[in-house]
Amino acid sequence: MQLELSGDTRPGTTEVPFLCQTSATDPLSDVLRMVKLTGAVFHLVEASFPWGVAVPRARDYSSIILPRAQHLISYHIILKGSGWVEVPEIASTPFEAGDILVLSHGEPYSLLSAPSQRPEYDQEATVAFFRDWMAGKLPFVTREGGGRPGGAEYICGFLGCDMLPFNPLLAALPRLLRIRRSRTTKQDLLGGLIDLTLSDACRPQIGSESIRLRLSELIFVEVVRLCLEALPAHETGWLSGLKDPSIGKILTLLHDAPARPWTLKQLAREAGMSRSALAARFSHLIGQSPMQYLTLWRMQIATRLLADNSLRVATVGKEVGYESEAAFSRAFKKIVGASPAKWRDEANRVAV
Repeated sequence: MQLELSGDTRPGTTEVPFLCQTSATDPLSDVLRMVKLTGAVFHLVEASFPWGVAVPRARDYSSIILPRAQHLISYHIILKGSGWVEVPEIASTPFEAGDILVLSHGEPYSLLSAPSQRPEYDQEATVAFFRDWMAGKLPFVTREGGGRPGGAEYICGFLGCDMLPFNPLLAALPRLLRIRRSRTTKQDLLGGLIDLTLSDACRPQIGSESIRLRLSELIFVEVVRLCLEALPAHETGWLSGLKDPSIGKILTLLHDAPARPWTLKQLAREAGMSRSALAARFSHLIGQSPMQYLTLWRMQIATRLLADNSLRVATVGKEVGYESEAAFSRAFKKIVGASPAKWRDEANRVAV
């Protein structure tokens, strides 16, 4: 298994993975649950040489694919052949059978049979394809290209998730993530999920759509876990924080009891570090102080709780550690940009 990251990277330190230890709370699962990870439909592409597809920014087609999702992540599982992926300001990146490409930041990109070639489907044609696809006018298998040997076969899929007010996982993922799976590696979990996806797609039955959607979510989660395992030692970010023994422990504590009135002194004692050392290391890896992170995570939890109209704003505030409704409302508006009541009204309007 090999991992390639493309995009901005920062120096950092990686030590023995903390997530190998047993803990009451799994921060990664916690975040995936809170950001409402949602699978979208996907399809199989059989491309013959020469072939090429230009995909616009996700905001230009997200309303077609997943209209209620705040953010759209696209991924491609390469089954056969090879090609190139191009993202603005990133060098053309080759891919081959067994690779998985994840584009998590909604940027435009192209999948091509050769670097810098003119795509068969430009961005406008791709959006039109998405529209017909989601309207049920197209088959599961799409065939494209010039009809010559040397093409590629891949699954194209999408996932929706919340981006606001706080999605530390999305911020930690690179602009382009390429997971390279060795052809000689024995069957792994990811390979099994891919096989199940293809098997169900080839023999659709009642309930197949729900199964495929759940499988797409599981594939993404496993890709993230592989990314976590393969992070280089110099990497920083939320995933690197999970792997750090001390910072991983603090993240687990904050996720396990977000409403607790934590202080930097208490957290430093739990980590076995001085306050200054904890603050410096946490900020270096995560990009925020422990208290800033706790506030942002509390607001993410609050947005999910506010979706329940039976809960009063004061009750939501207490659930995330605020004894006073006024204090909660001030903190929420500062982070989210709207009062809890306004956020709830807007969320209900979008959900209709």
